[in-house]
Amino acid sequence: MRIQPIATGVWPTMVTPFTDSNEVDYNALERMIEWYIGHRVAGLFAVCQSSEMFYLTLAERAAIARFVVEKARGRVQVIASGHISDSTEDQRTELRAMAETGVQAVVLVSNRLARQDESDDVWKRHAEELLAAVPDVPFGIYECPYPYKRLLSPELLRWCESTGRFTFLKDTCCDTDRIRSKLDAVRGGGLRLYNANTATLLETLQIGIEGYSGIMGNFHPDLYVWLTRHYLDRPVEAEKLQHFLGLSSVIESQYYPVNAKYYLRLEGLPIGLHTRSKDSRLLTYSNRREIEQLYALTCQYRERYRL
Repeated sequence: MRIQPIATGVWPTMVTPFTDSNEVDYNALERMIEWYIGHRVAGLFAVCQSSEMFYLTLAERAAIARFVVEKARGRVQVIASGHISDSTEDQRTELRAMAETGVQAVVLVSNRLARQDESDDVWKRHAEELLAAVPDVPFGIYECPYPYKRLLSPELLRWCESTGRFTFLKDTCCDTDRIRSKLDAVRGGGLRLYNANTATLLETLQIGIEGYSGIMGNFHPDLYVWLTRHYLDRPVEAEKLQHFLGLSSVIESQYYPVNAKYYLRLEGLPIGLHTRSKDSRLLTYSNRREIEQLYALTCQYRERYRL
């Protein structure tokens, strides 16, 4: 099969808006899609941990992915995971359902293919079974930190590249030297790496990473777009922006994804704070002030870069 390359640039890990009655809020989701695209992202990671995929039914996961594909209307690429089950049989069902939504690539969660104490050979065997069960579909890989983080070795990543079926890796190792080794393992092939970690983003762009795919794409994706597009031709300004983005990214550990939804409300989106994974009432007054101040600084940087 011939795999269409995944676009270089910024891939936000989308949050899922819910109504107060705990249903997926598709009106808010449509507004979010337009907001991301308006900020010139390269693509959308529609169903992932940020989307609370572990708290969504398979029907909801597939419906969200299909909705994002339909509303994006080819303006940006869309990928999705929703790959959360333990048994291989259930995983086949999940992946087939996601493949039918029309996404650009179906993303495997790396820790679902082997237990923490199992070897890469076990991982490869399960991967081969899933690739055979869902033929003629491009795949991605997400080094999801829950329920445990399974980072792919350069050797395993080279094997993935050799299958001709993989096109995307969301890397969560947060280590530039390890990313360099992964890049060397797949360089020249069709498997592209995207860094989920802001602190190392600029230096990994400089060694060949294809872009950013992470939480902060839900806050100020346009600043990440500027960095990925101008780190070569405007290096001094890129370094200054990296400092702001790196420090700002500590907001990830505040009270996510509730804080992201509060931020998106400041952006004018009609999104509620309700989530299934956390109690939105526990977002404190201080938390809100921190997010409001981040938004104010973001606006200043947007003025600086005329975004």
